[in-house]
Amino acid sequence: MGTEQADRQRGSPTFRFGATCADGTVGRNYVSLVVNDEAFASRYARILNEATGLDARPQPVTRPSGYLGRDIPGFRVRVVSSYLADALRQYADGDGCRAKHWAGRTLVSANVPFLVDLAAIIGARFTPARKGLASHLTVVDRWAARGTFRPEHHDAEPVESNWVTVEAVRPRTAPGKPFTLYRYRLRPHPTFLVNGHLVRAAE
Repeated sequence: MGTEQADRQRGSPTFRFGATCADGTVGRNYVSLVVNDEAFASRYARILNEATGLDARPQPVTRPSGYLGRDIPGFRVRVVSSYLADALRQYADGDGCRAKHWAGRTLVSANVPFLVDLAAIIGARFTPARKGLASHLTVVDRWAARGTFRPEHHDAEPVESNWVTVEAVRPRTAPGKPFTLYRYRLRPHPTFLVNGHLVRAAE
């Protein structure tokens, strides 16, 4: 896959937004990535774990290939976290595929304003679809030579996140329950993140 090849060339240690946007799925409460390369899936899982604390690991899977007409093997990394899905959904939009007979790719999305903005950035012409839900944007490999792209830096950390100091943890009795109950008092905001899950303190 193109994302896997580019990642191997860069050797980037950062969290793989590009892989998630290109080859992943951001569901209502989960994030999933399916690729052919087990080593790439392992690196993605490791970095996802380091970035979020979620238990991420590659799993062997099969999925149908319309081109080959049969199921093909691959590796999936899937984590369940509605908070992470909400955070990524603001960056991931649309899908795409590499062209077979020319140097470039086609991006598909129902978000027309997104495609309009992207077309302006890469200097491409774009016409929204008149029928159907999805529109297509053609991106040739030589788009960077047009000089229309201006690099920008955007902080990928959630705006509401910060680190806090745990001052005390007190166990509480939970009669008849097979677990230990702990209570946290949080000030000034009664929410916190546990392994990628947003938790609200009881009032």
